[in-house]
Amino acid sequence: MKKEKQESVLNRLKVFMGDKKYLFPISLTLSGLSAITGILPFIYIRQVIVEILDKGLSSNYQSILNSALFALLFAALTVLIYFLALVLSHIAAFRVEVGFQKVAMEKIMQMPLGFFDMHSTGKIRKVVNDGASVTHSFLAHNLPDLANAMITPIIILILMFYIDWRLAAACMIPLIVGFTIVGVLSSVGSKFQQLYFDSLEEMSSESVEYVRAIPVVKTFGQSIKSFERFYNSIINYRDMVLKYTLSWHKPYSFYLAIAQATAFFLIPFAILLIGRGANINQVLADFIFYLIIAPTITIALMRIMYLNQNKMIAKQAIDRLDALFDMKNLEYKKENVHIKNYDIEFKNVVFEYEGAGRNAVDNISFKVNSGESVALVGMSGGGKTTIARLCARFWDVKSGEIKIGGINVKDIPKKQLMDVVSFVFQNTKLFKMSIRDNIVFGKENYSEEDLLKAVKLSQSEDIISQLPDGLDTVIGTKGTYLSGGEQQRIALARAILKDAPIVLLDEATAFADPENEYLIQKALKELAAGKTSIMIAHRLTSVVDTDRILVISDGKIVEEGTHEELLNKGGQYKMMWDDYQKSIDWKINKGGAK
Repeated sequence: MKKEKQESVLNRLKVFMGDKKYLFPISLTLSGLSAITGILPFIYIRQVIVEILDKGLSSNYQSILNSALFALLFAALTVLIYFLALVLSHIAAFRVEVGFQKVAMEKIMQMPLGFFDMHSTGKIRKVVNDGASVTHSFLAHNLPDLANAMITPIIILILMFYIDWRLAAACMIPLIVGFTIVGVLSSVGSKFQQLYFDSLEEMSSESVEYVRAIPVVKTFGQSIKSFERFYNSIINYRDMVLKYTLSWHKPYSFYLAIAQATAFFLIPFAILLIGRGANINQVLADFIFYLIIAPTITIALMRIMYLNQNKMIAKQAIDRLDALFDMKNLEYKKENVHIKNYDIEFKNVVFEYEGAGRNAVDNISFKVNSGESVALVGMSGGGKTTIARLCARFWDVKSGEIKIGGINVKDIPKKQLMDVVSFVFQNTKLFKMSIRDNIVFGKENYSEEDLLKAVKLSQSEDIISQLPDGLDTVIGTKGTYLSGGEQQRIALARAILKDAPIVLLDEATAFADPENEYLIQKALKELAAGKTSIMIAHRLTSVVDTDRILVISDGKIVEEGTHEELLNKGGQYKMMWDDYQKSIDWKINKGGAK
């Protein structure tokens, strides 16, 4: 994924240009041509000054008028050529902006499912959308200035030294000092860009997560405490930017002062030339000419500085896109395999999250027979969710192997693997589409009868009956919203319609109220009937009827058996069950909690 460091930003952006690559060379050529034509008005202006000082305005009026008209003509031509250069650069830049987002989305779709557990949606959105925006600005507005800013100073310097090298040398003093300052500021700025984008990314991610969590925050009265992380990210960003900005205060002020000090150096040189017997009119004409044209080099230097700054920003955007997807892609087989049954088998599986320093799953071995239901229970962070997601190859294991029907999941093509597995997670994802579209999402061949059966088995009939347009009601329109439990039942209808032989259930009733929990439990039984299922639950009453229960702790299986067997063992499961029963029986009376 990572590009070579030596590769230029422009070459790295060509990946996103598509069929518009040819526009940038044309844009740069036109920009360079505008730099050449942009010098001609100054030459004609100098000619006007010389003629006025030598012969006066009235004695040579026609010649002066012609020179003025030519100056105006070439100035207009320069504007036109530069305008065309900008038009072409904007067209290509828009293509790059779209291409940046398109390539990013293609890479996102290729990422393993574990990628979305490791990166928040706020971070992904920030990297992709902001990256596309800054690359557009760089290509559309700054890159056309490249040829112009490089050619203009060269031509002007040649012209200035040709006319009078002594006055040209005087003009060079502030230019050299200014150029040195620009170089120093640019080198410092490159280090800052990394810190800037890190802070901006953190703040953006925290803001998205905070906004999404506002309902929970308000419900539990944690507004001040929960705001702390978001607030700290803002403060860190403010302090870093303020410190960096203030560090520019003196050098940039000095640069602006020296860049505008051409006259300060020209005047003593001009006086010195006149004192040595030079033609006063000639010296005065050249003096005025240099006062007019020298600032053009300063403007070119400013363009170069902004160009370098925005080039660094564009480079950071591409680097961040590369870093975001700097995750080993899972390799899938292309040809479908024959899966004779739907057993799930873990053989000495070890898995570690990147940078975690410890195994999330530590040498686990177990088998779920085809059609069997197995529950994973244990304390939070013990590895239950990781085990379930490894079944669907969210990530590849560090060692050991996971088999479905005797075939290593690494040898099963992606689509085939996804076709045999259904997921129901605690965080339900419904799209802003109709209920029908949400249920049939991912199911290519189905009948209306299949759809209605899935609605019935998922206990969703009462939801559909209350909606204004039934199954065709679009979520989020006309005030139509579903509660968490209702969304979960629609997600179950989707899984039932898919009818995959393997079902993974991760805290499917976590956010449901008692009524919805009861309906969801009924739907889960319908979904898992006759299928190979792995269920994760904290509410132990939902796992008592499963064929087997695995107690997971620190990535290991510490107990295994049926509900009754585990209670009779008197081990960790028994303690969990007793604690759970106490929490159910807990109530409040006038004397306090019981």
